[in-house]
Amino acid sequence: MFFKPAFRLVRDNTTYHFMKGRFAGLIGSAILSTASAVLFFYPGLNLGIDFKGGIVMELRTPGPADYPGLRAALVAAGLHEPGVQRFGADNQVLVRLETQATEAATQQVVTKVREAAEKVQPGTKIQRTDAVGASVSAELFRDVLLALGLSLLMILVYIWFRFEWQFAVGAVVTLLLDVTKAIGFLVVTRFDFDLVMVGAILTIIGYSTNDKVVVYDRMRENLRRYKTMPLRELIDLSINETLNRTLGTSMTVFLASLPLALFGGANLSGFAWVMLFGIVIGTSSSIFIAAPILLFLGENRLRRGAQEVAVPAPGAKDGSKTPLGRR
Repeated sequence: MFFKPAFRLVRDNTTYHFMKGRFAGLIGSAILSTASAVLFFYPGLNLGIDFKGGIVMELRTPGPADYPGLRAALVAAGLHEPGVQRFGADNQVLVRLETQATEAATQQVVTKVREAAEKVQPGTKIQRTDAVGASVSAELFRDVLLALGLSLLMILVYIWFRFEWQFAVGAVVTLLLDVTKAIGFLVVTRFDFDLVMVGAILTIIGYSTNDKVVVYDRMRENLRRYKTMPLRELIDLSINETLNRTLGTSMTVFLASLPLALFGGANLSGFAWVMLFGIVIGTSSSIFIAAPILLFLGENRLRRGAQEVAVPAPGAKDGSKTPLGRR
């Protein structure tokens, strides 16, 4: 005998009244985003080499690395405030140094690091060397801000073209709040903010936008289907109808990113942790931020008319009616 699997994160035909929590969602989001903005200015992002400039070298020692000994040897070699940290396995070392004015000076620094490492632990190999000048890093940072701004502008234009302007404003404001929270997460965790993290933030924007478009599509369909339903009831109904899809997609992406966060090593774990945070924030914001903003902007524009009418209950069949008033 065969059984058809029917896994649901939530039961079908739910009737949750999400808009009852609209004020709590917006206030909580405003507090978190404000705190993130404060953290952005102090203590600020831990800028990586892409945006701060400098030299990054990855070393591999023959055995477990002697981090204090290597740091002392670099200082003795005349290198100012070298950063020495574990990078993956216990025999991998990441060395960070100040940017140098010329390529010849950079080569001298690399030579000093090689000689110092060889004295502390003979047989140490240099796996990778990256050097970025201050002018290049400043230009990259400006380009990143421009890319983020253009992405939000294009999303605004796309959703405005596809939906009404209330949807577009709600989506972009919510995305801005999502991005500020992601930046606050980066400040708190002290992950290096580099081009990899920029990719993570852009991925979060894309995922969050897709999630909101799915819910918006159902709202638009229901606006045409239920022409007399109050907007508050219609938004609750639309979220309930898409809840399984929203949570199912989020859980799939979350579980796919979790192994990278746990076992991806120094190169991928930071990216994955930011992704996991962004998935949670993006999913919750579709329900508790984007939807309330749409309600406030569109209650007297997208849906005019009766204060109290007979409308289908959330999760009920089209023919089922129940009197629902404003809550």
